[in-house]
Amino acid sequence: MTAVLAAAALMLSTGCSSDGGAGAQAGRDGAPSRPAPPSATAGGASVTAPPAKGSVKVAATLTRDLKSPWGLAALPGGDLLVSSRDEGTITRVDAGSGKKTVLGSVPGVAPAGEGGLMGLAVSPDFASDNLVYAYFTTASDNRIARMLYDERKPAGQQLGAPDTILRGIPKGRIHNGGRIAFGPDRMLYAGTGETGETGLAQDKESLGGKILRMTPDGRPVQGNPSADSVVYSYGHRNVQGLAWDSRKRLWASEFGQNTWDELNLIEPGKNYGWPEAEGRAGRSGFVDPVAQWRTEEASPSGIAYAAGSIWMAGLRGERLWRIPLAGTEPSAEPQAFLEEEHGRLRTVLPVEGSAGGRDVWLVTSETDNRGTPAAGDDRILRLRVE
Repeated sequence: MTAVLAAAALMLSTGCSSDGGAGAQAGRDGAPSRPAPPSATAGGASVTAPPAKGSVKVAATLTRDLKSPWGLAALPGGDLLVSSRDEGTITRVDAGSGKKTVLGSVPGVAPAGEGGLMGLAVSPDFASDNLVYAYFTTASDNRIARMLYDERKPAGQQLGAPDTILRGIPKGRIHNGGRIAFGPDRMLYAGTGETGETGLAQDKESLGGKILRMTPDGRPVQGNPSADSVVYSYGHRNVQGLAWDSRKRLWASEFGQNTWDELNLIEPGKNYGWPEAEGRAGRSGFVDPVAQWRTEEASPSGIAYAAGSIWMAGLRGERLWRIPLAGTEPSAEPQAFLEEEHGRLRTVLPVEGSAGGRDVWLVTSETDNRGTPAAGDDRILRLRVE
């Protein structure tokens, strides 16, 4: 449990808690989360919460010397793919030895500000189709493309030409979103940003400030709020993390502006408030976050579900947050780990096949032009979490 600051620093001109080091204006006092009972009912069944207090141990440093790492995805067998936002490359990292092999560069990536080569996802049918998906910024938009990965080719030449499945996501120097992941339904989800143009978040015709849901070919999915649209939820400022819990519920982390960063439970068609609401507003028509943090404590990026909790990486906050869950509510207040020990933290991913599902990968983010990199940065750490 952390103490909540009564006042925070003034925002920088971008008004962005995000990736940036922009501070927060003085605002409301409040705890970072709303504690819930130690057990709850979800789907008619009793849910036992994890312990109120958890633990984190750095088990190993898998690899070092990554440049502006952003997206992380696991291949069948456990090896990792990591994207370089600013260099526009995808690298394979051996999950045992940490050996790095560059697959190649993604054509068309135009890095600038918070944009570049960001989220990665591996096809749920990778064993037969060998497709890798990427979310990236071009000269004109943000888009999602898929590429054939052929590891039999020489290093640096293993990626096929991008096949764009979705284009026209608004781009900007800030708030480009970028996280993609395949859900339990085998559909592709994407978190986008409103590029600093706040009105896009409430505009259902825009792909900015949304969570999107699409088929692996980029088409709208049956069951989406609108049959002809990939928009799944709206009213988001800049979605940075996506994860599903053991009951297949979707969670998302989001940058706030002046006061509150958010963890949201996502439901189709719901409005998450931005720019009319930041944090818990209690206003009709808007969904309040399940947990919230002062912007200087978080600036949340990737999230993962493991050991009954959501684990959330913090950029400006330089810490890893644990949010224990009982059903759809926190069972205790969030707990911070690794504070200022490894710098800015970007991405969290469960380690497939780890004992008890209690290991996660954690990617640092000191080489993104907003950190203070030391020798060996950036790194992928293996954590044991409880």
